[in-house]
Amino acid sequence: MSEDRKVDEAKAKDGVVPVTRDCYSNPERDLLITVAQESIRFGLDSGRPLRVDSGLYPVALQAQRATFVTLLRQGDLRGCIGTLEARRPLVVDVAENAFAAAFRDPRFPPLTAAEFAGVEIHLSILSPATPLHFVSEDDLLGQLRPGVDGLILTWHGHRGTFLPSVWESLPVPRDFLDHLKMKAGLPADFWSEDLCVERYTAIGVP
Repeated sequence: MSEDRKVDEAKAKDGVVPVTRDCYSNPERDLLITVAQESIRFGLDSGRPLRVDSGLYPVALQAQRATFVTLLRQGDLRGCIGTLEARRPLVVDVAENAFAAAFRDPRFPPLTAAEFAGVEIHLSILSPATPLHFVSEDDLLGQLRPGVDGLILTWHGHRGTFLPSVWESLPVPRDFLDHLKMKAGLPADFWSEDLCVERYTAIGVP
């Protein structure tokens, strides 16, 4: 089943508003990658992100969207930073997050010019998140849609998210949830009745 068909069926089932590949043309998707590249290149020279005037870009890229920017080098993670709430134009969010992924991810030293040449840039454009309603952990697990859902888990100051792409390495719902708990700083077997879990969909660029 295609990614677009999966998210369309998901929307029909529970009202989650997906973003699909049809939302953006190929030239618009290429333009977003170019903006991410230019923001990192600008950061290497100036130490700050590229300032983007969203009004100079296609209308679709001016809409407020939340994004994540992931950097890979030789197949390994080299940085990943993003936003979960849409608060600025898509093209601006990409520029800011690309810079942050390259230079402000606390797990890695700042990207160097030598590394930049070999970096792959991947973007995730997120739909608005919607809360899941459940009465038990098994109920929650039964609602998860492998390969479709991104999740945000929150509990008393603990918070973590997994993009839908994480299902590729954690395809079993219980493993996905357990690792998300640990990312949020909680034990894998943690459970509380006031645990908050939200889901969103995302498209990848390229």
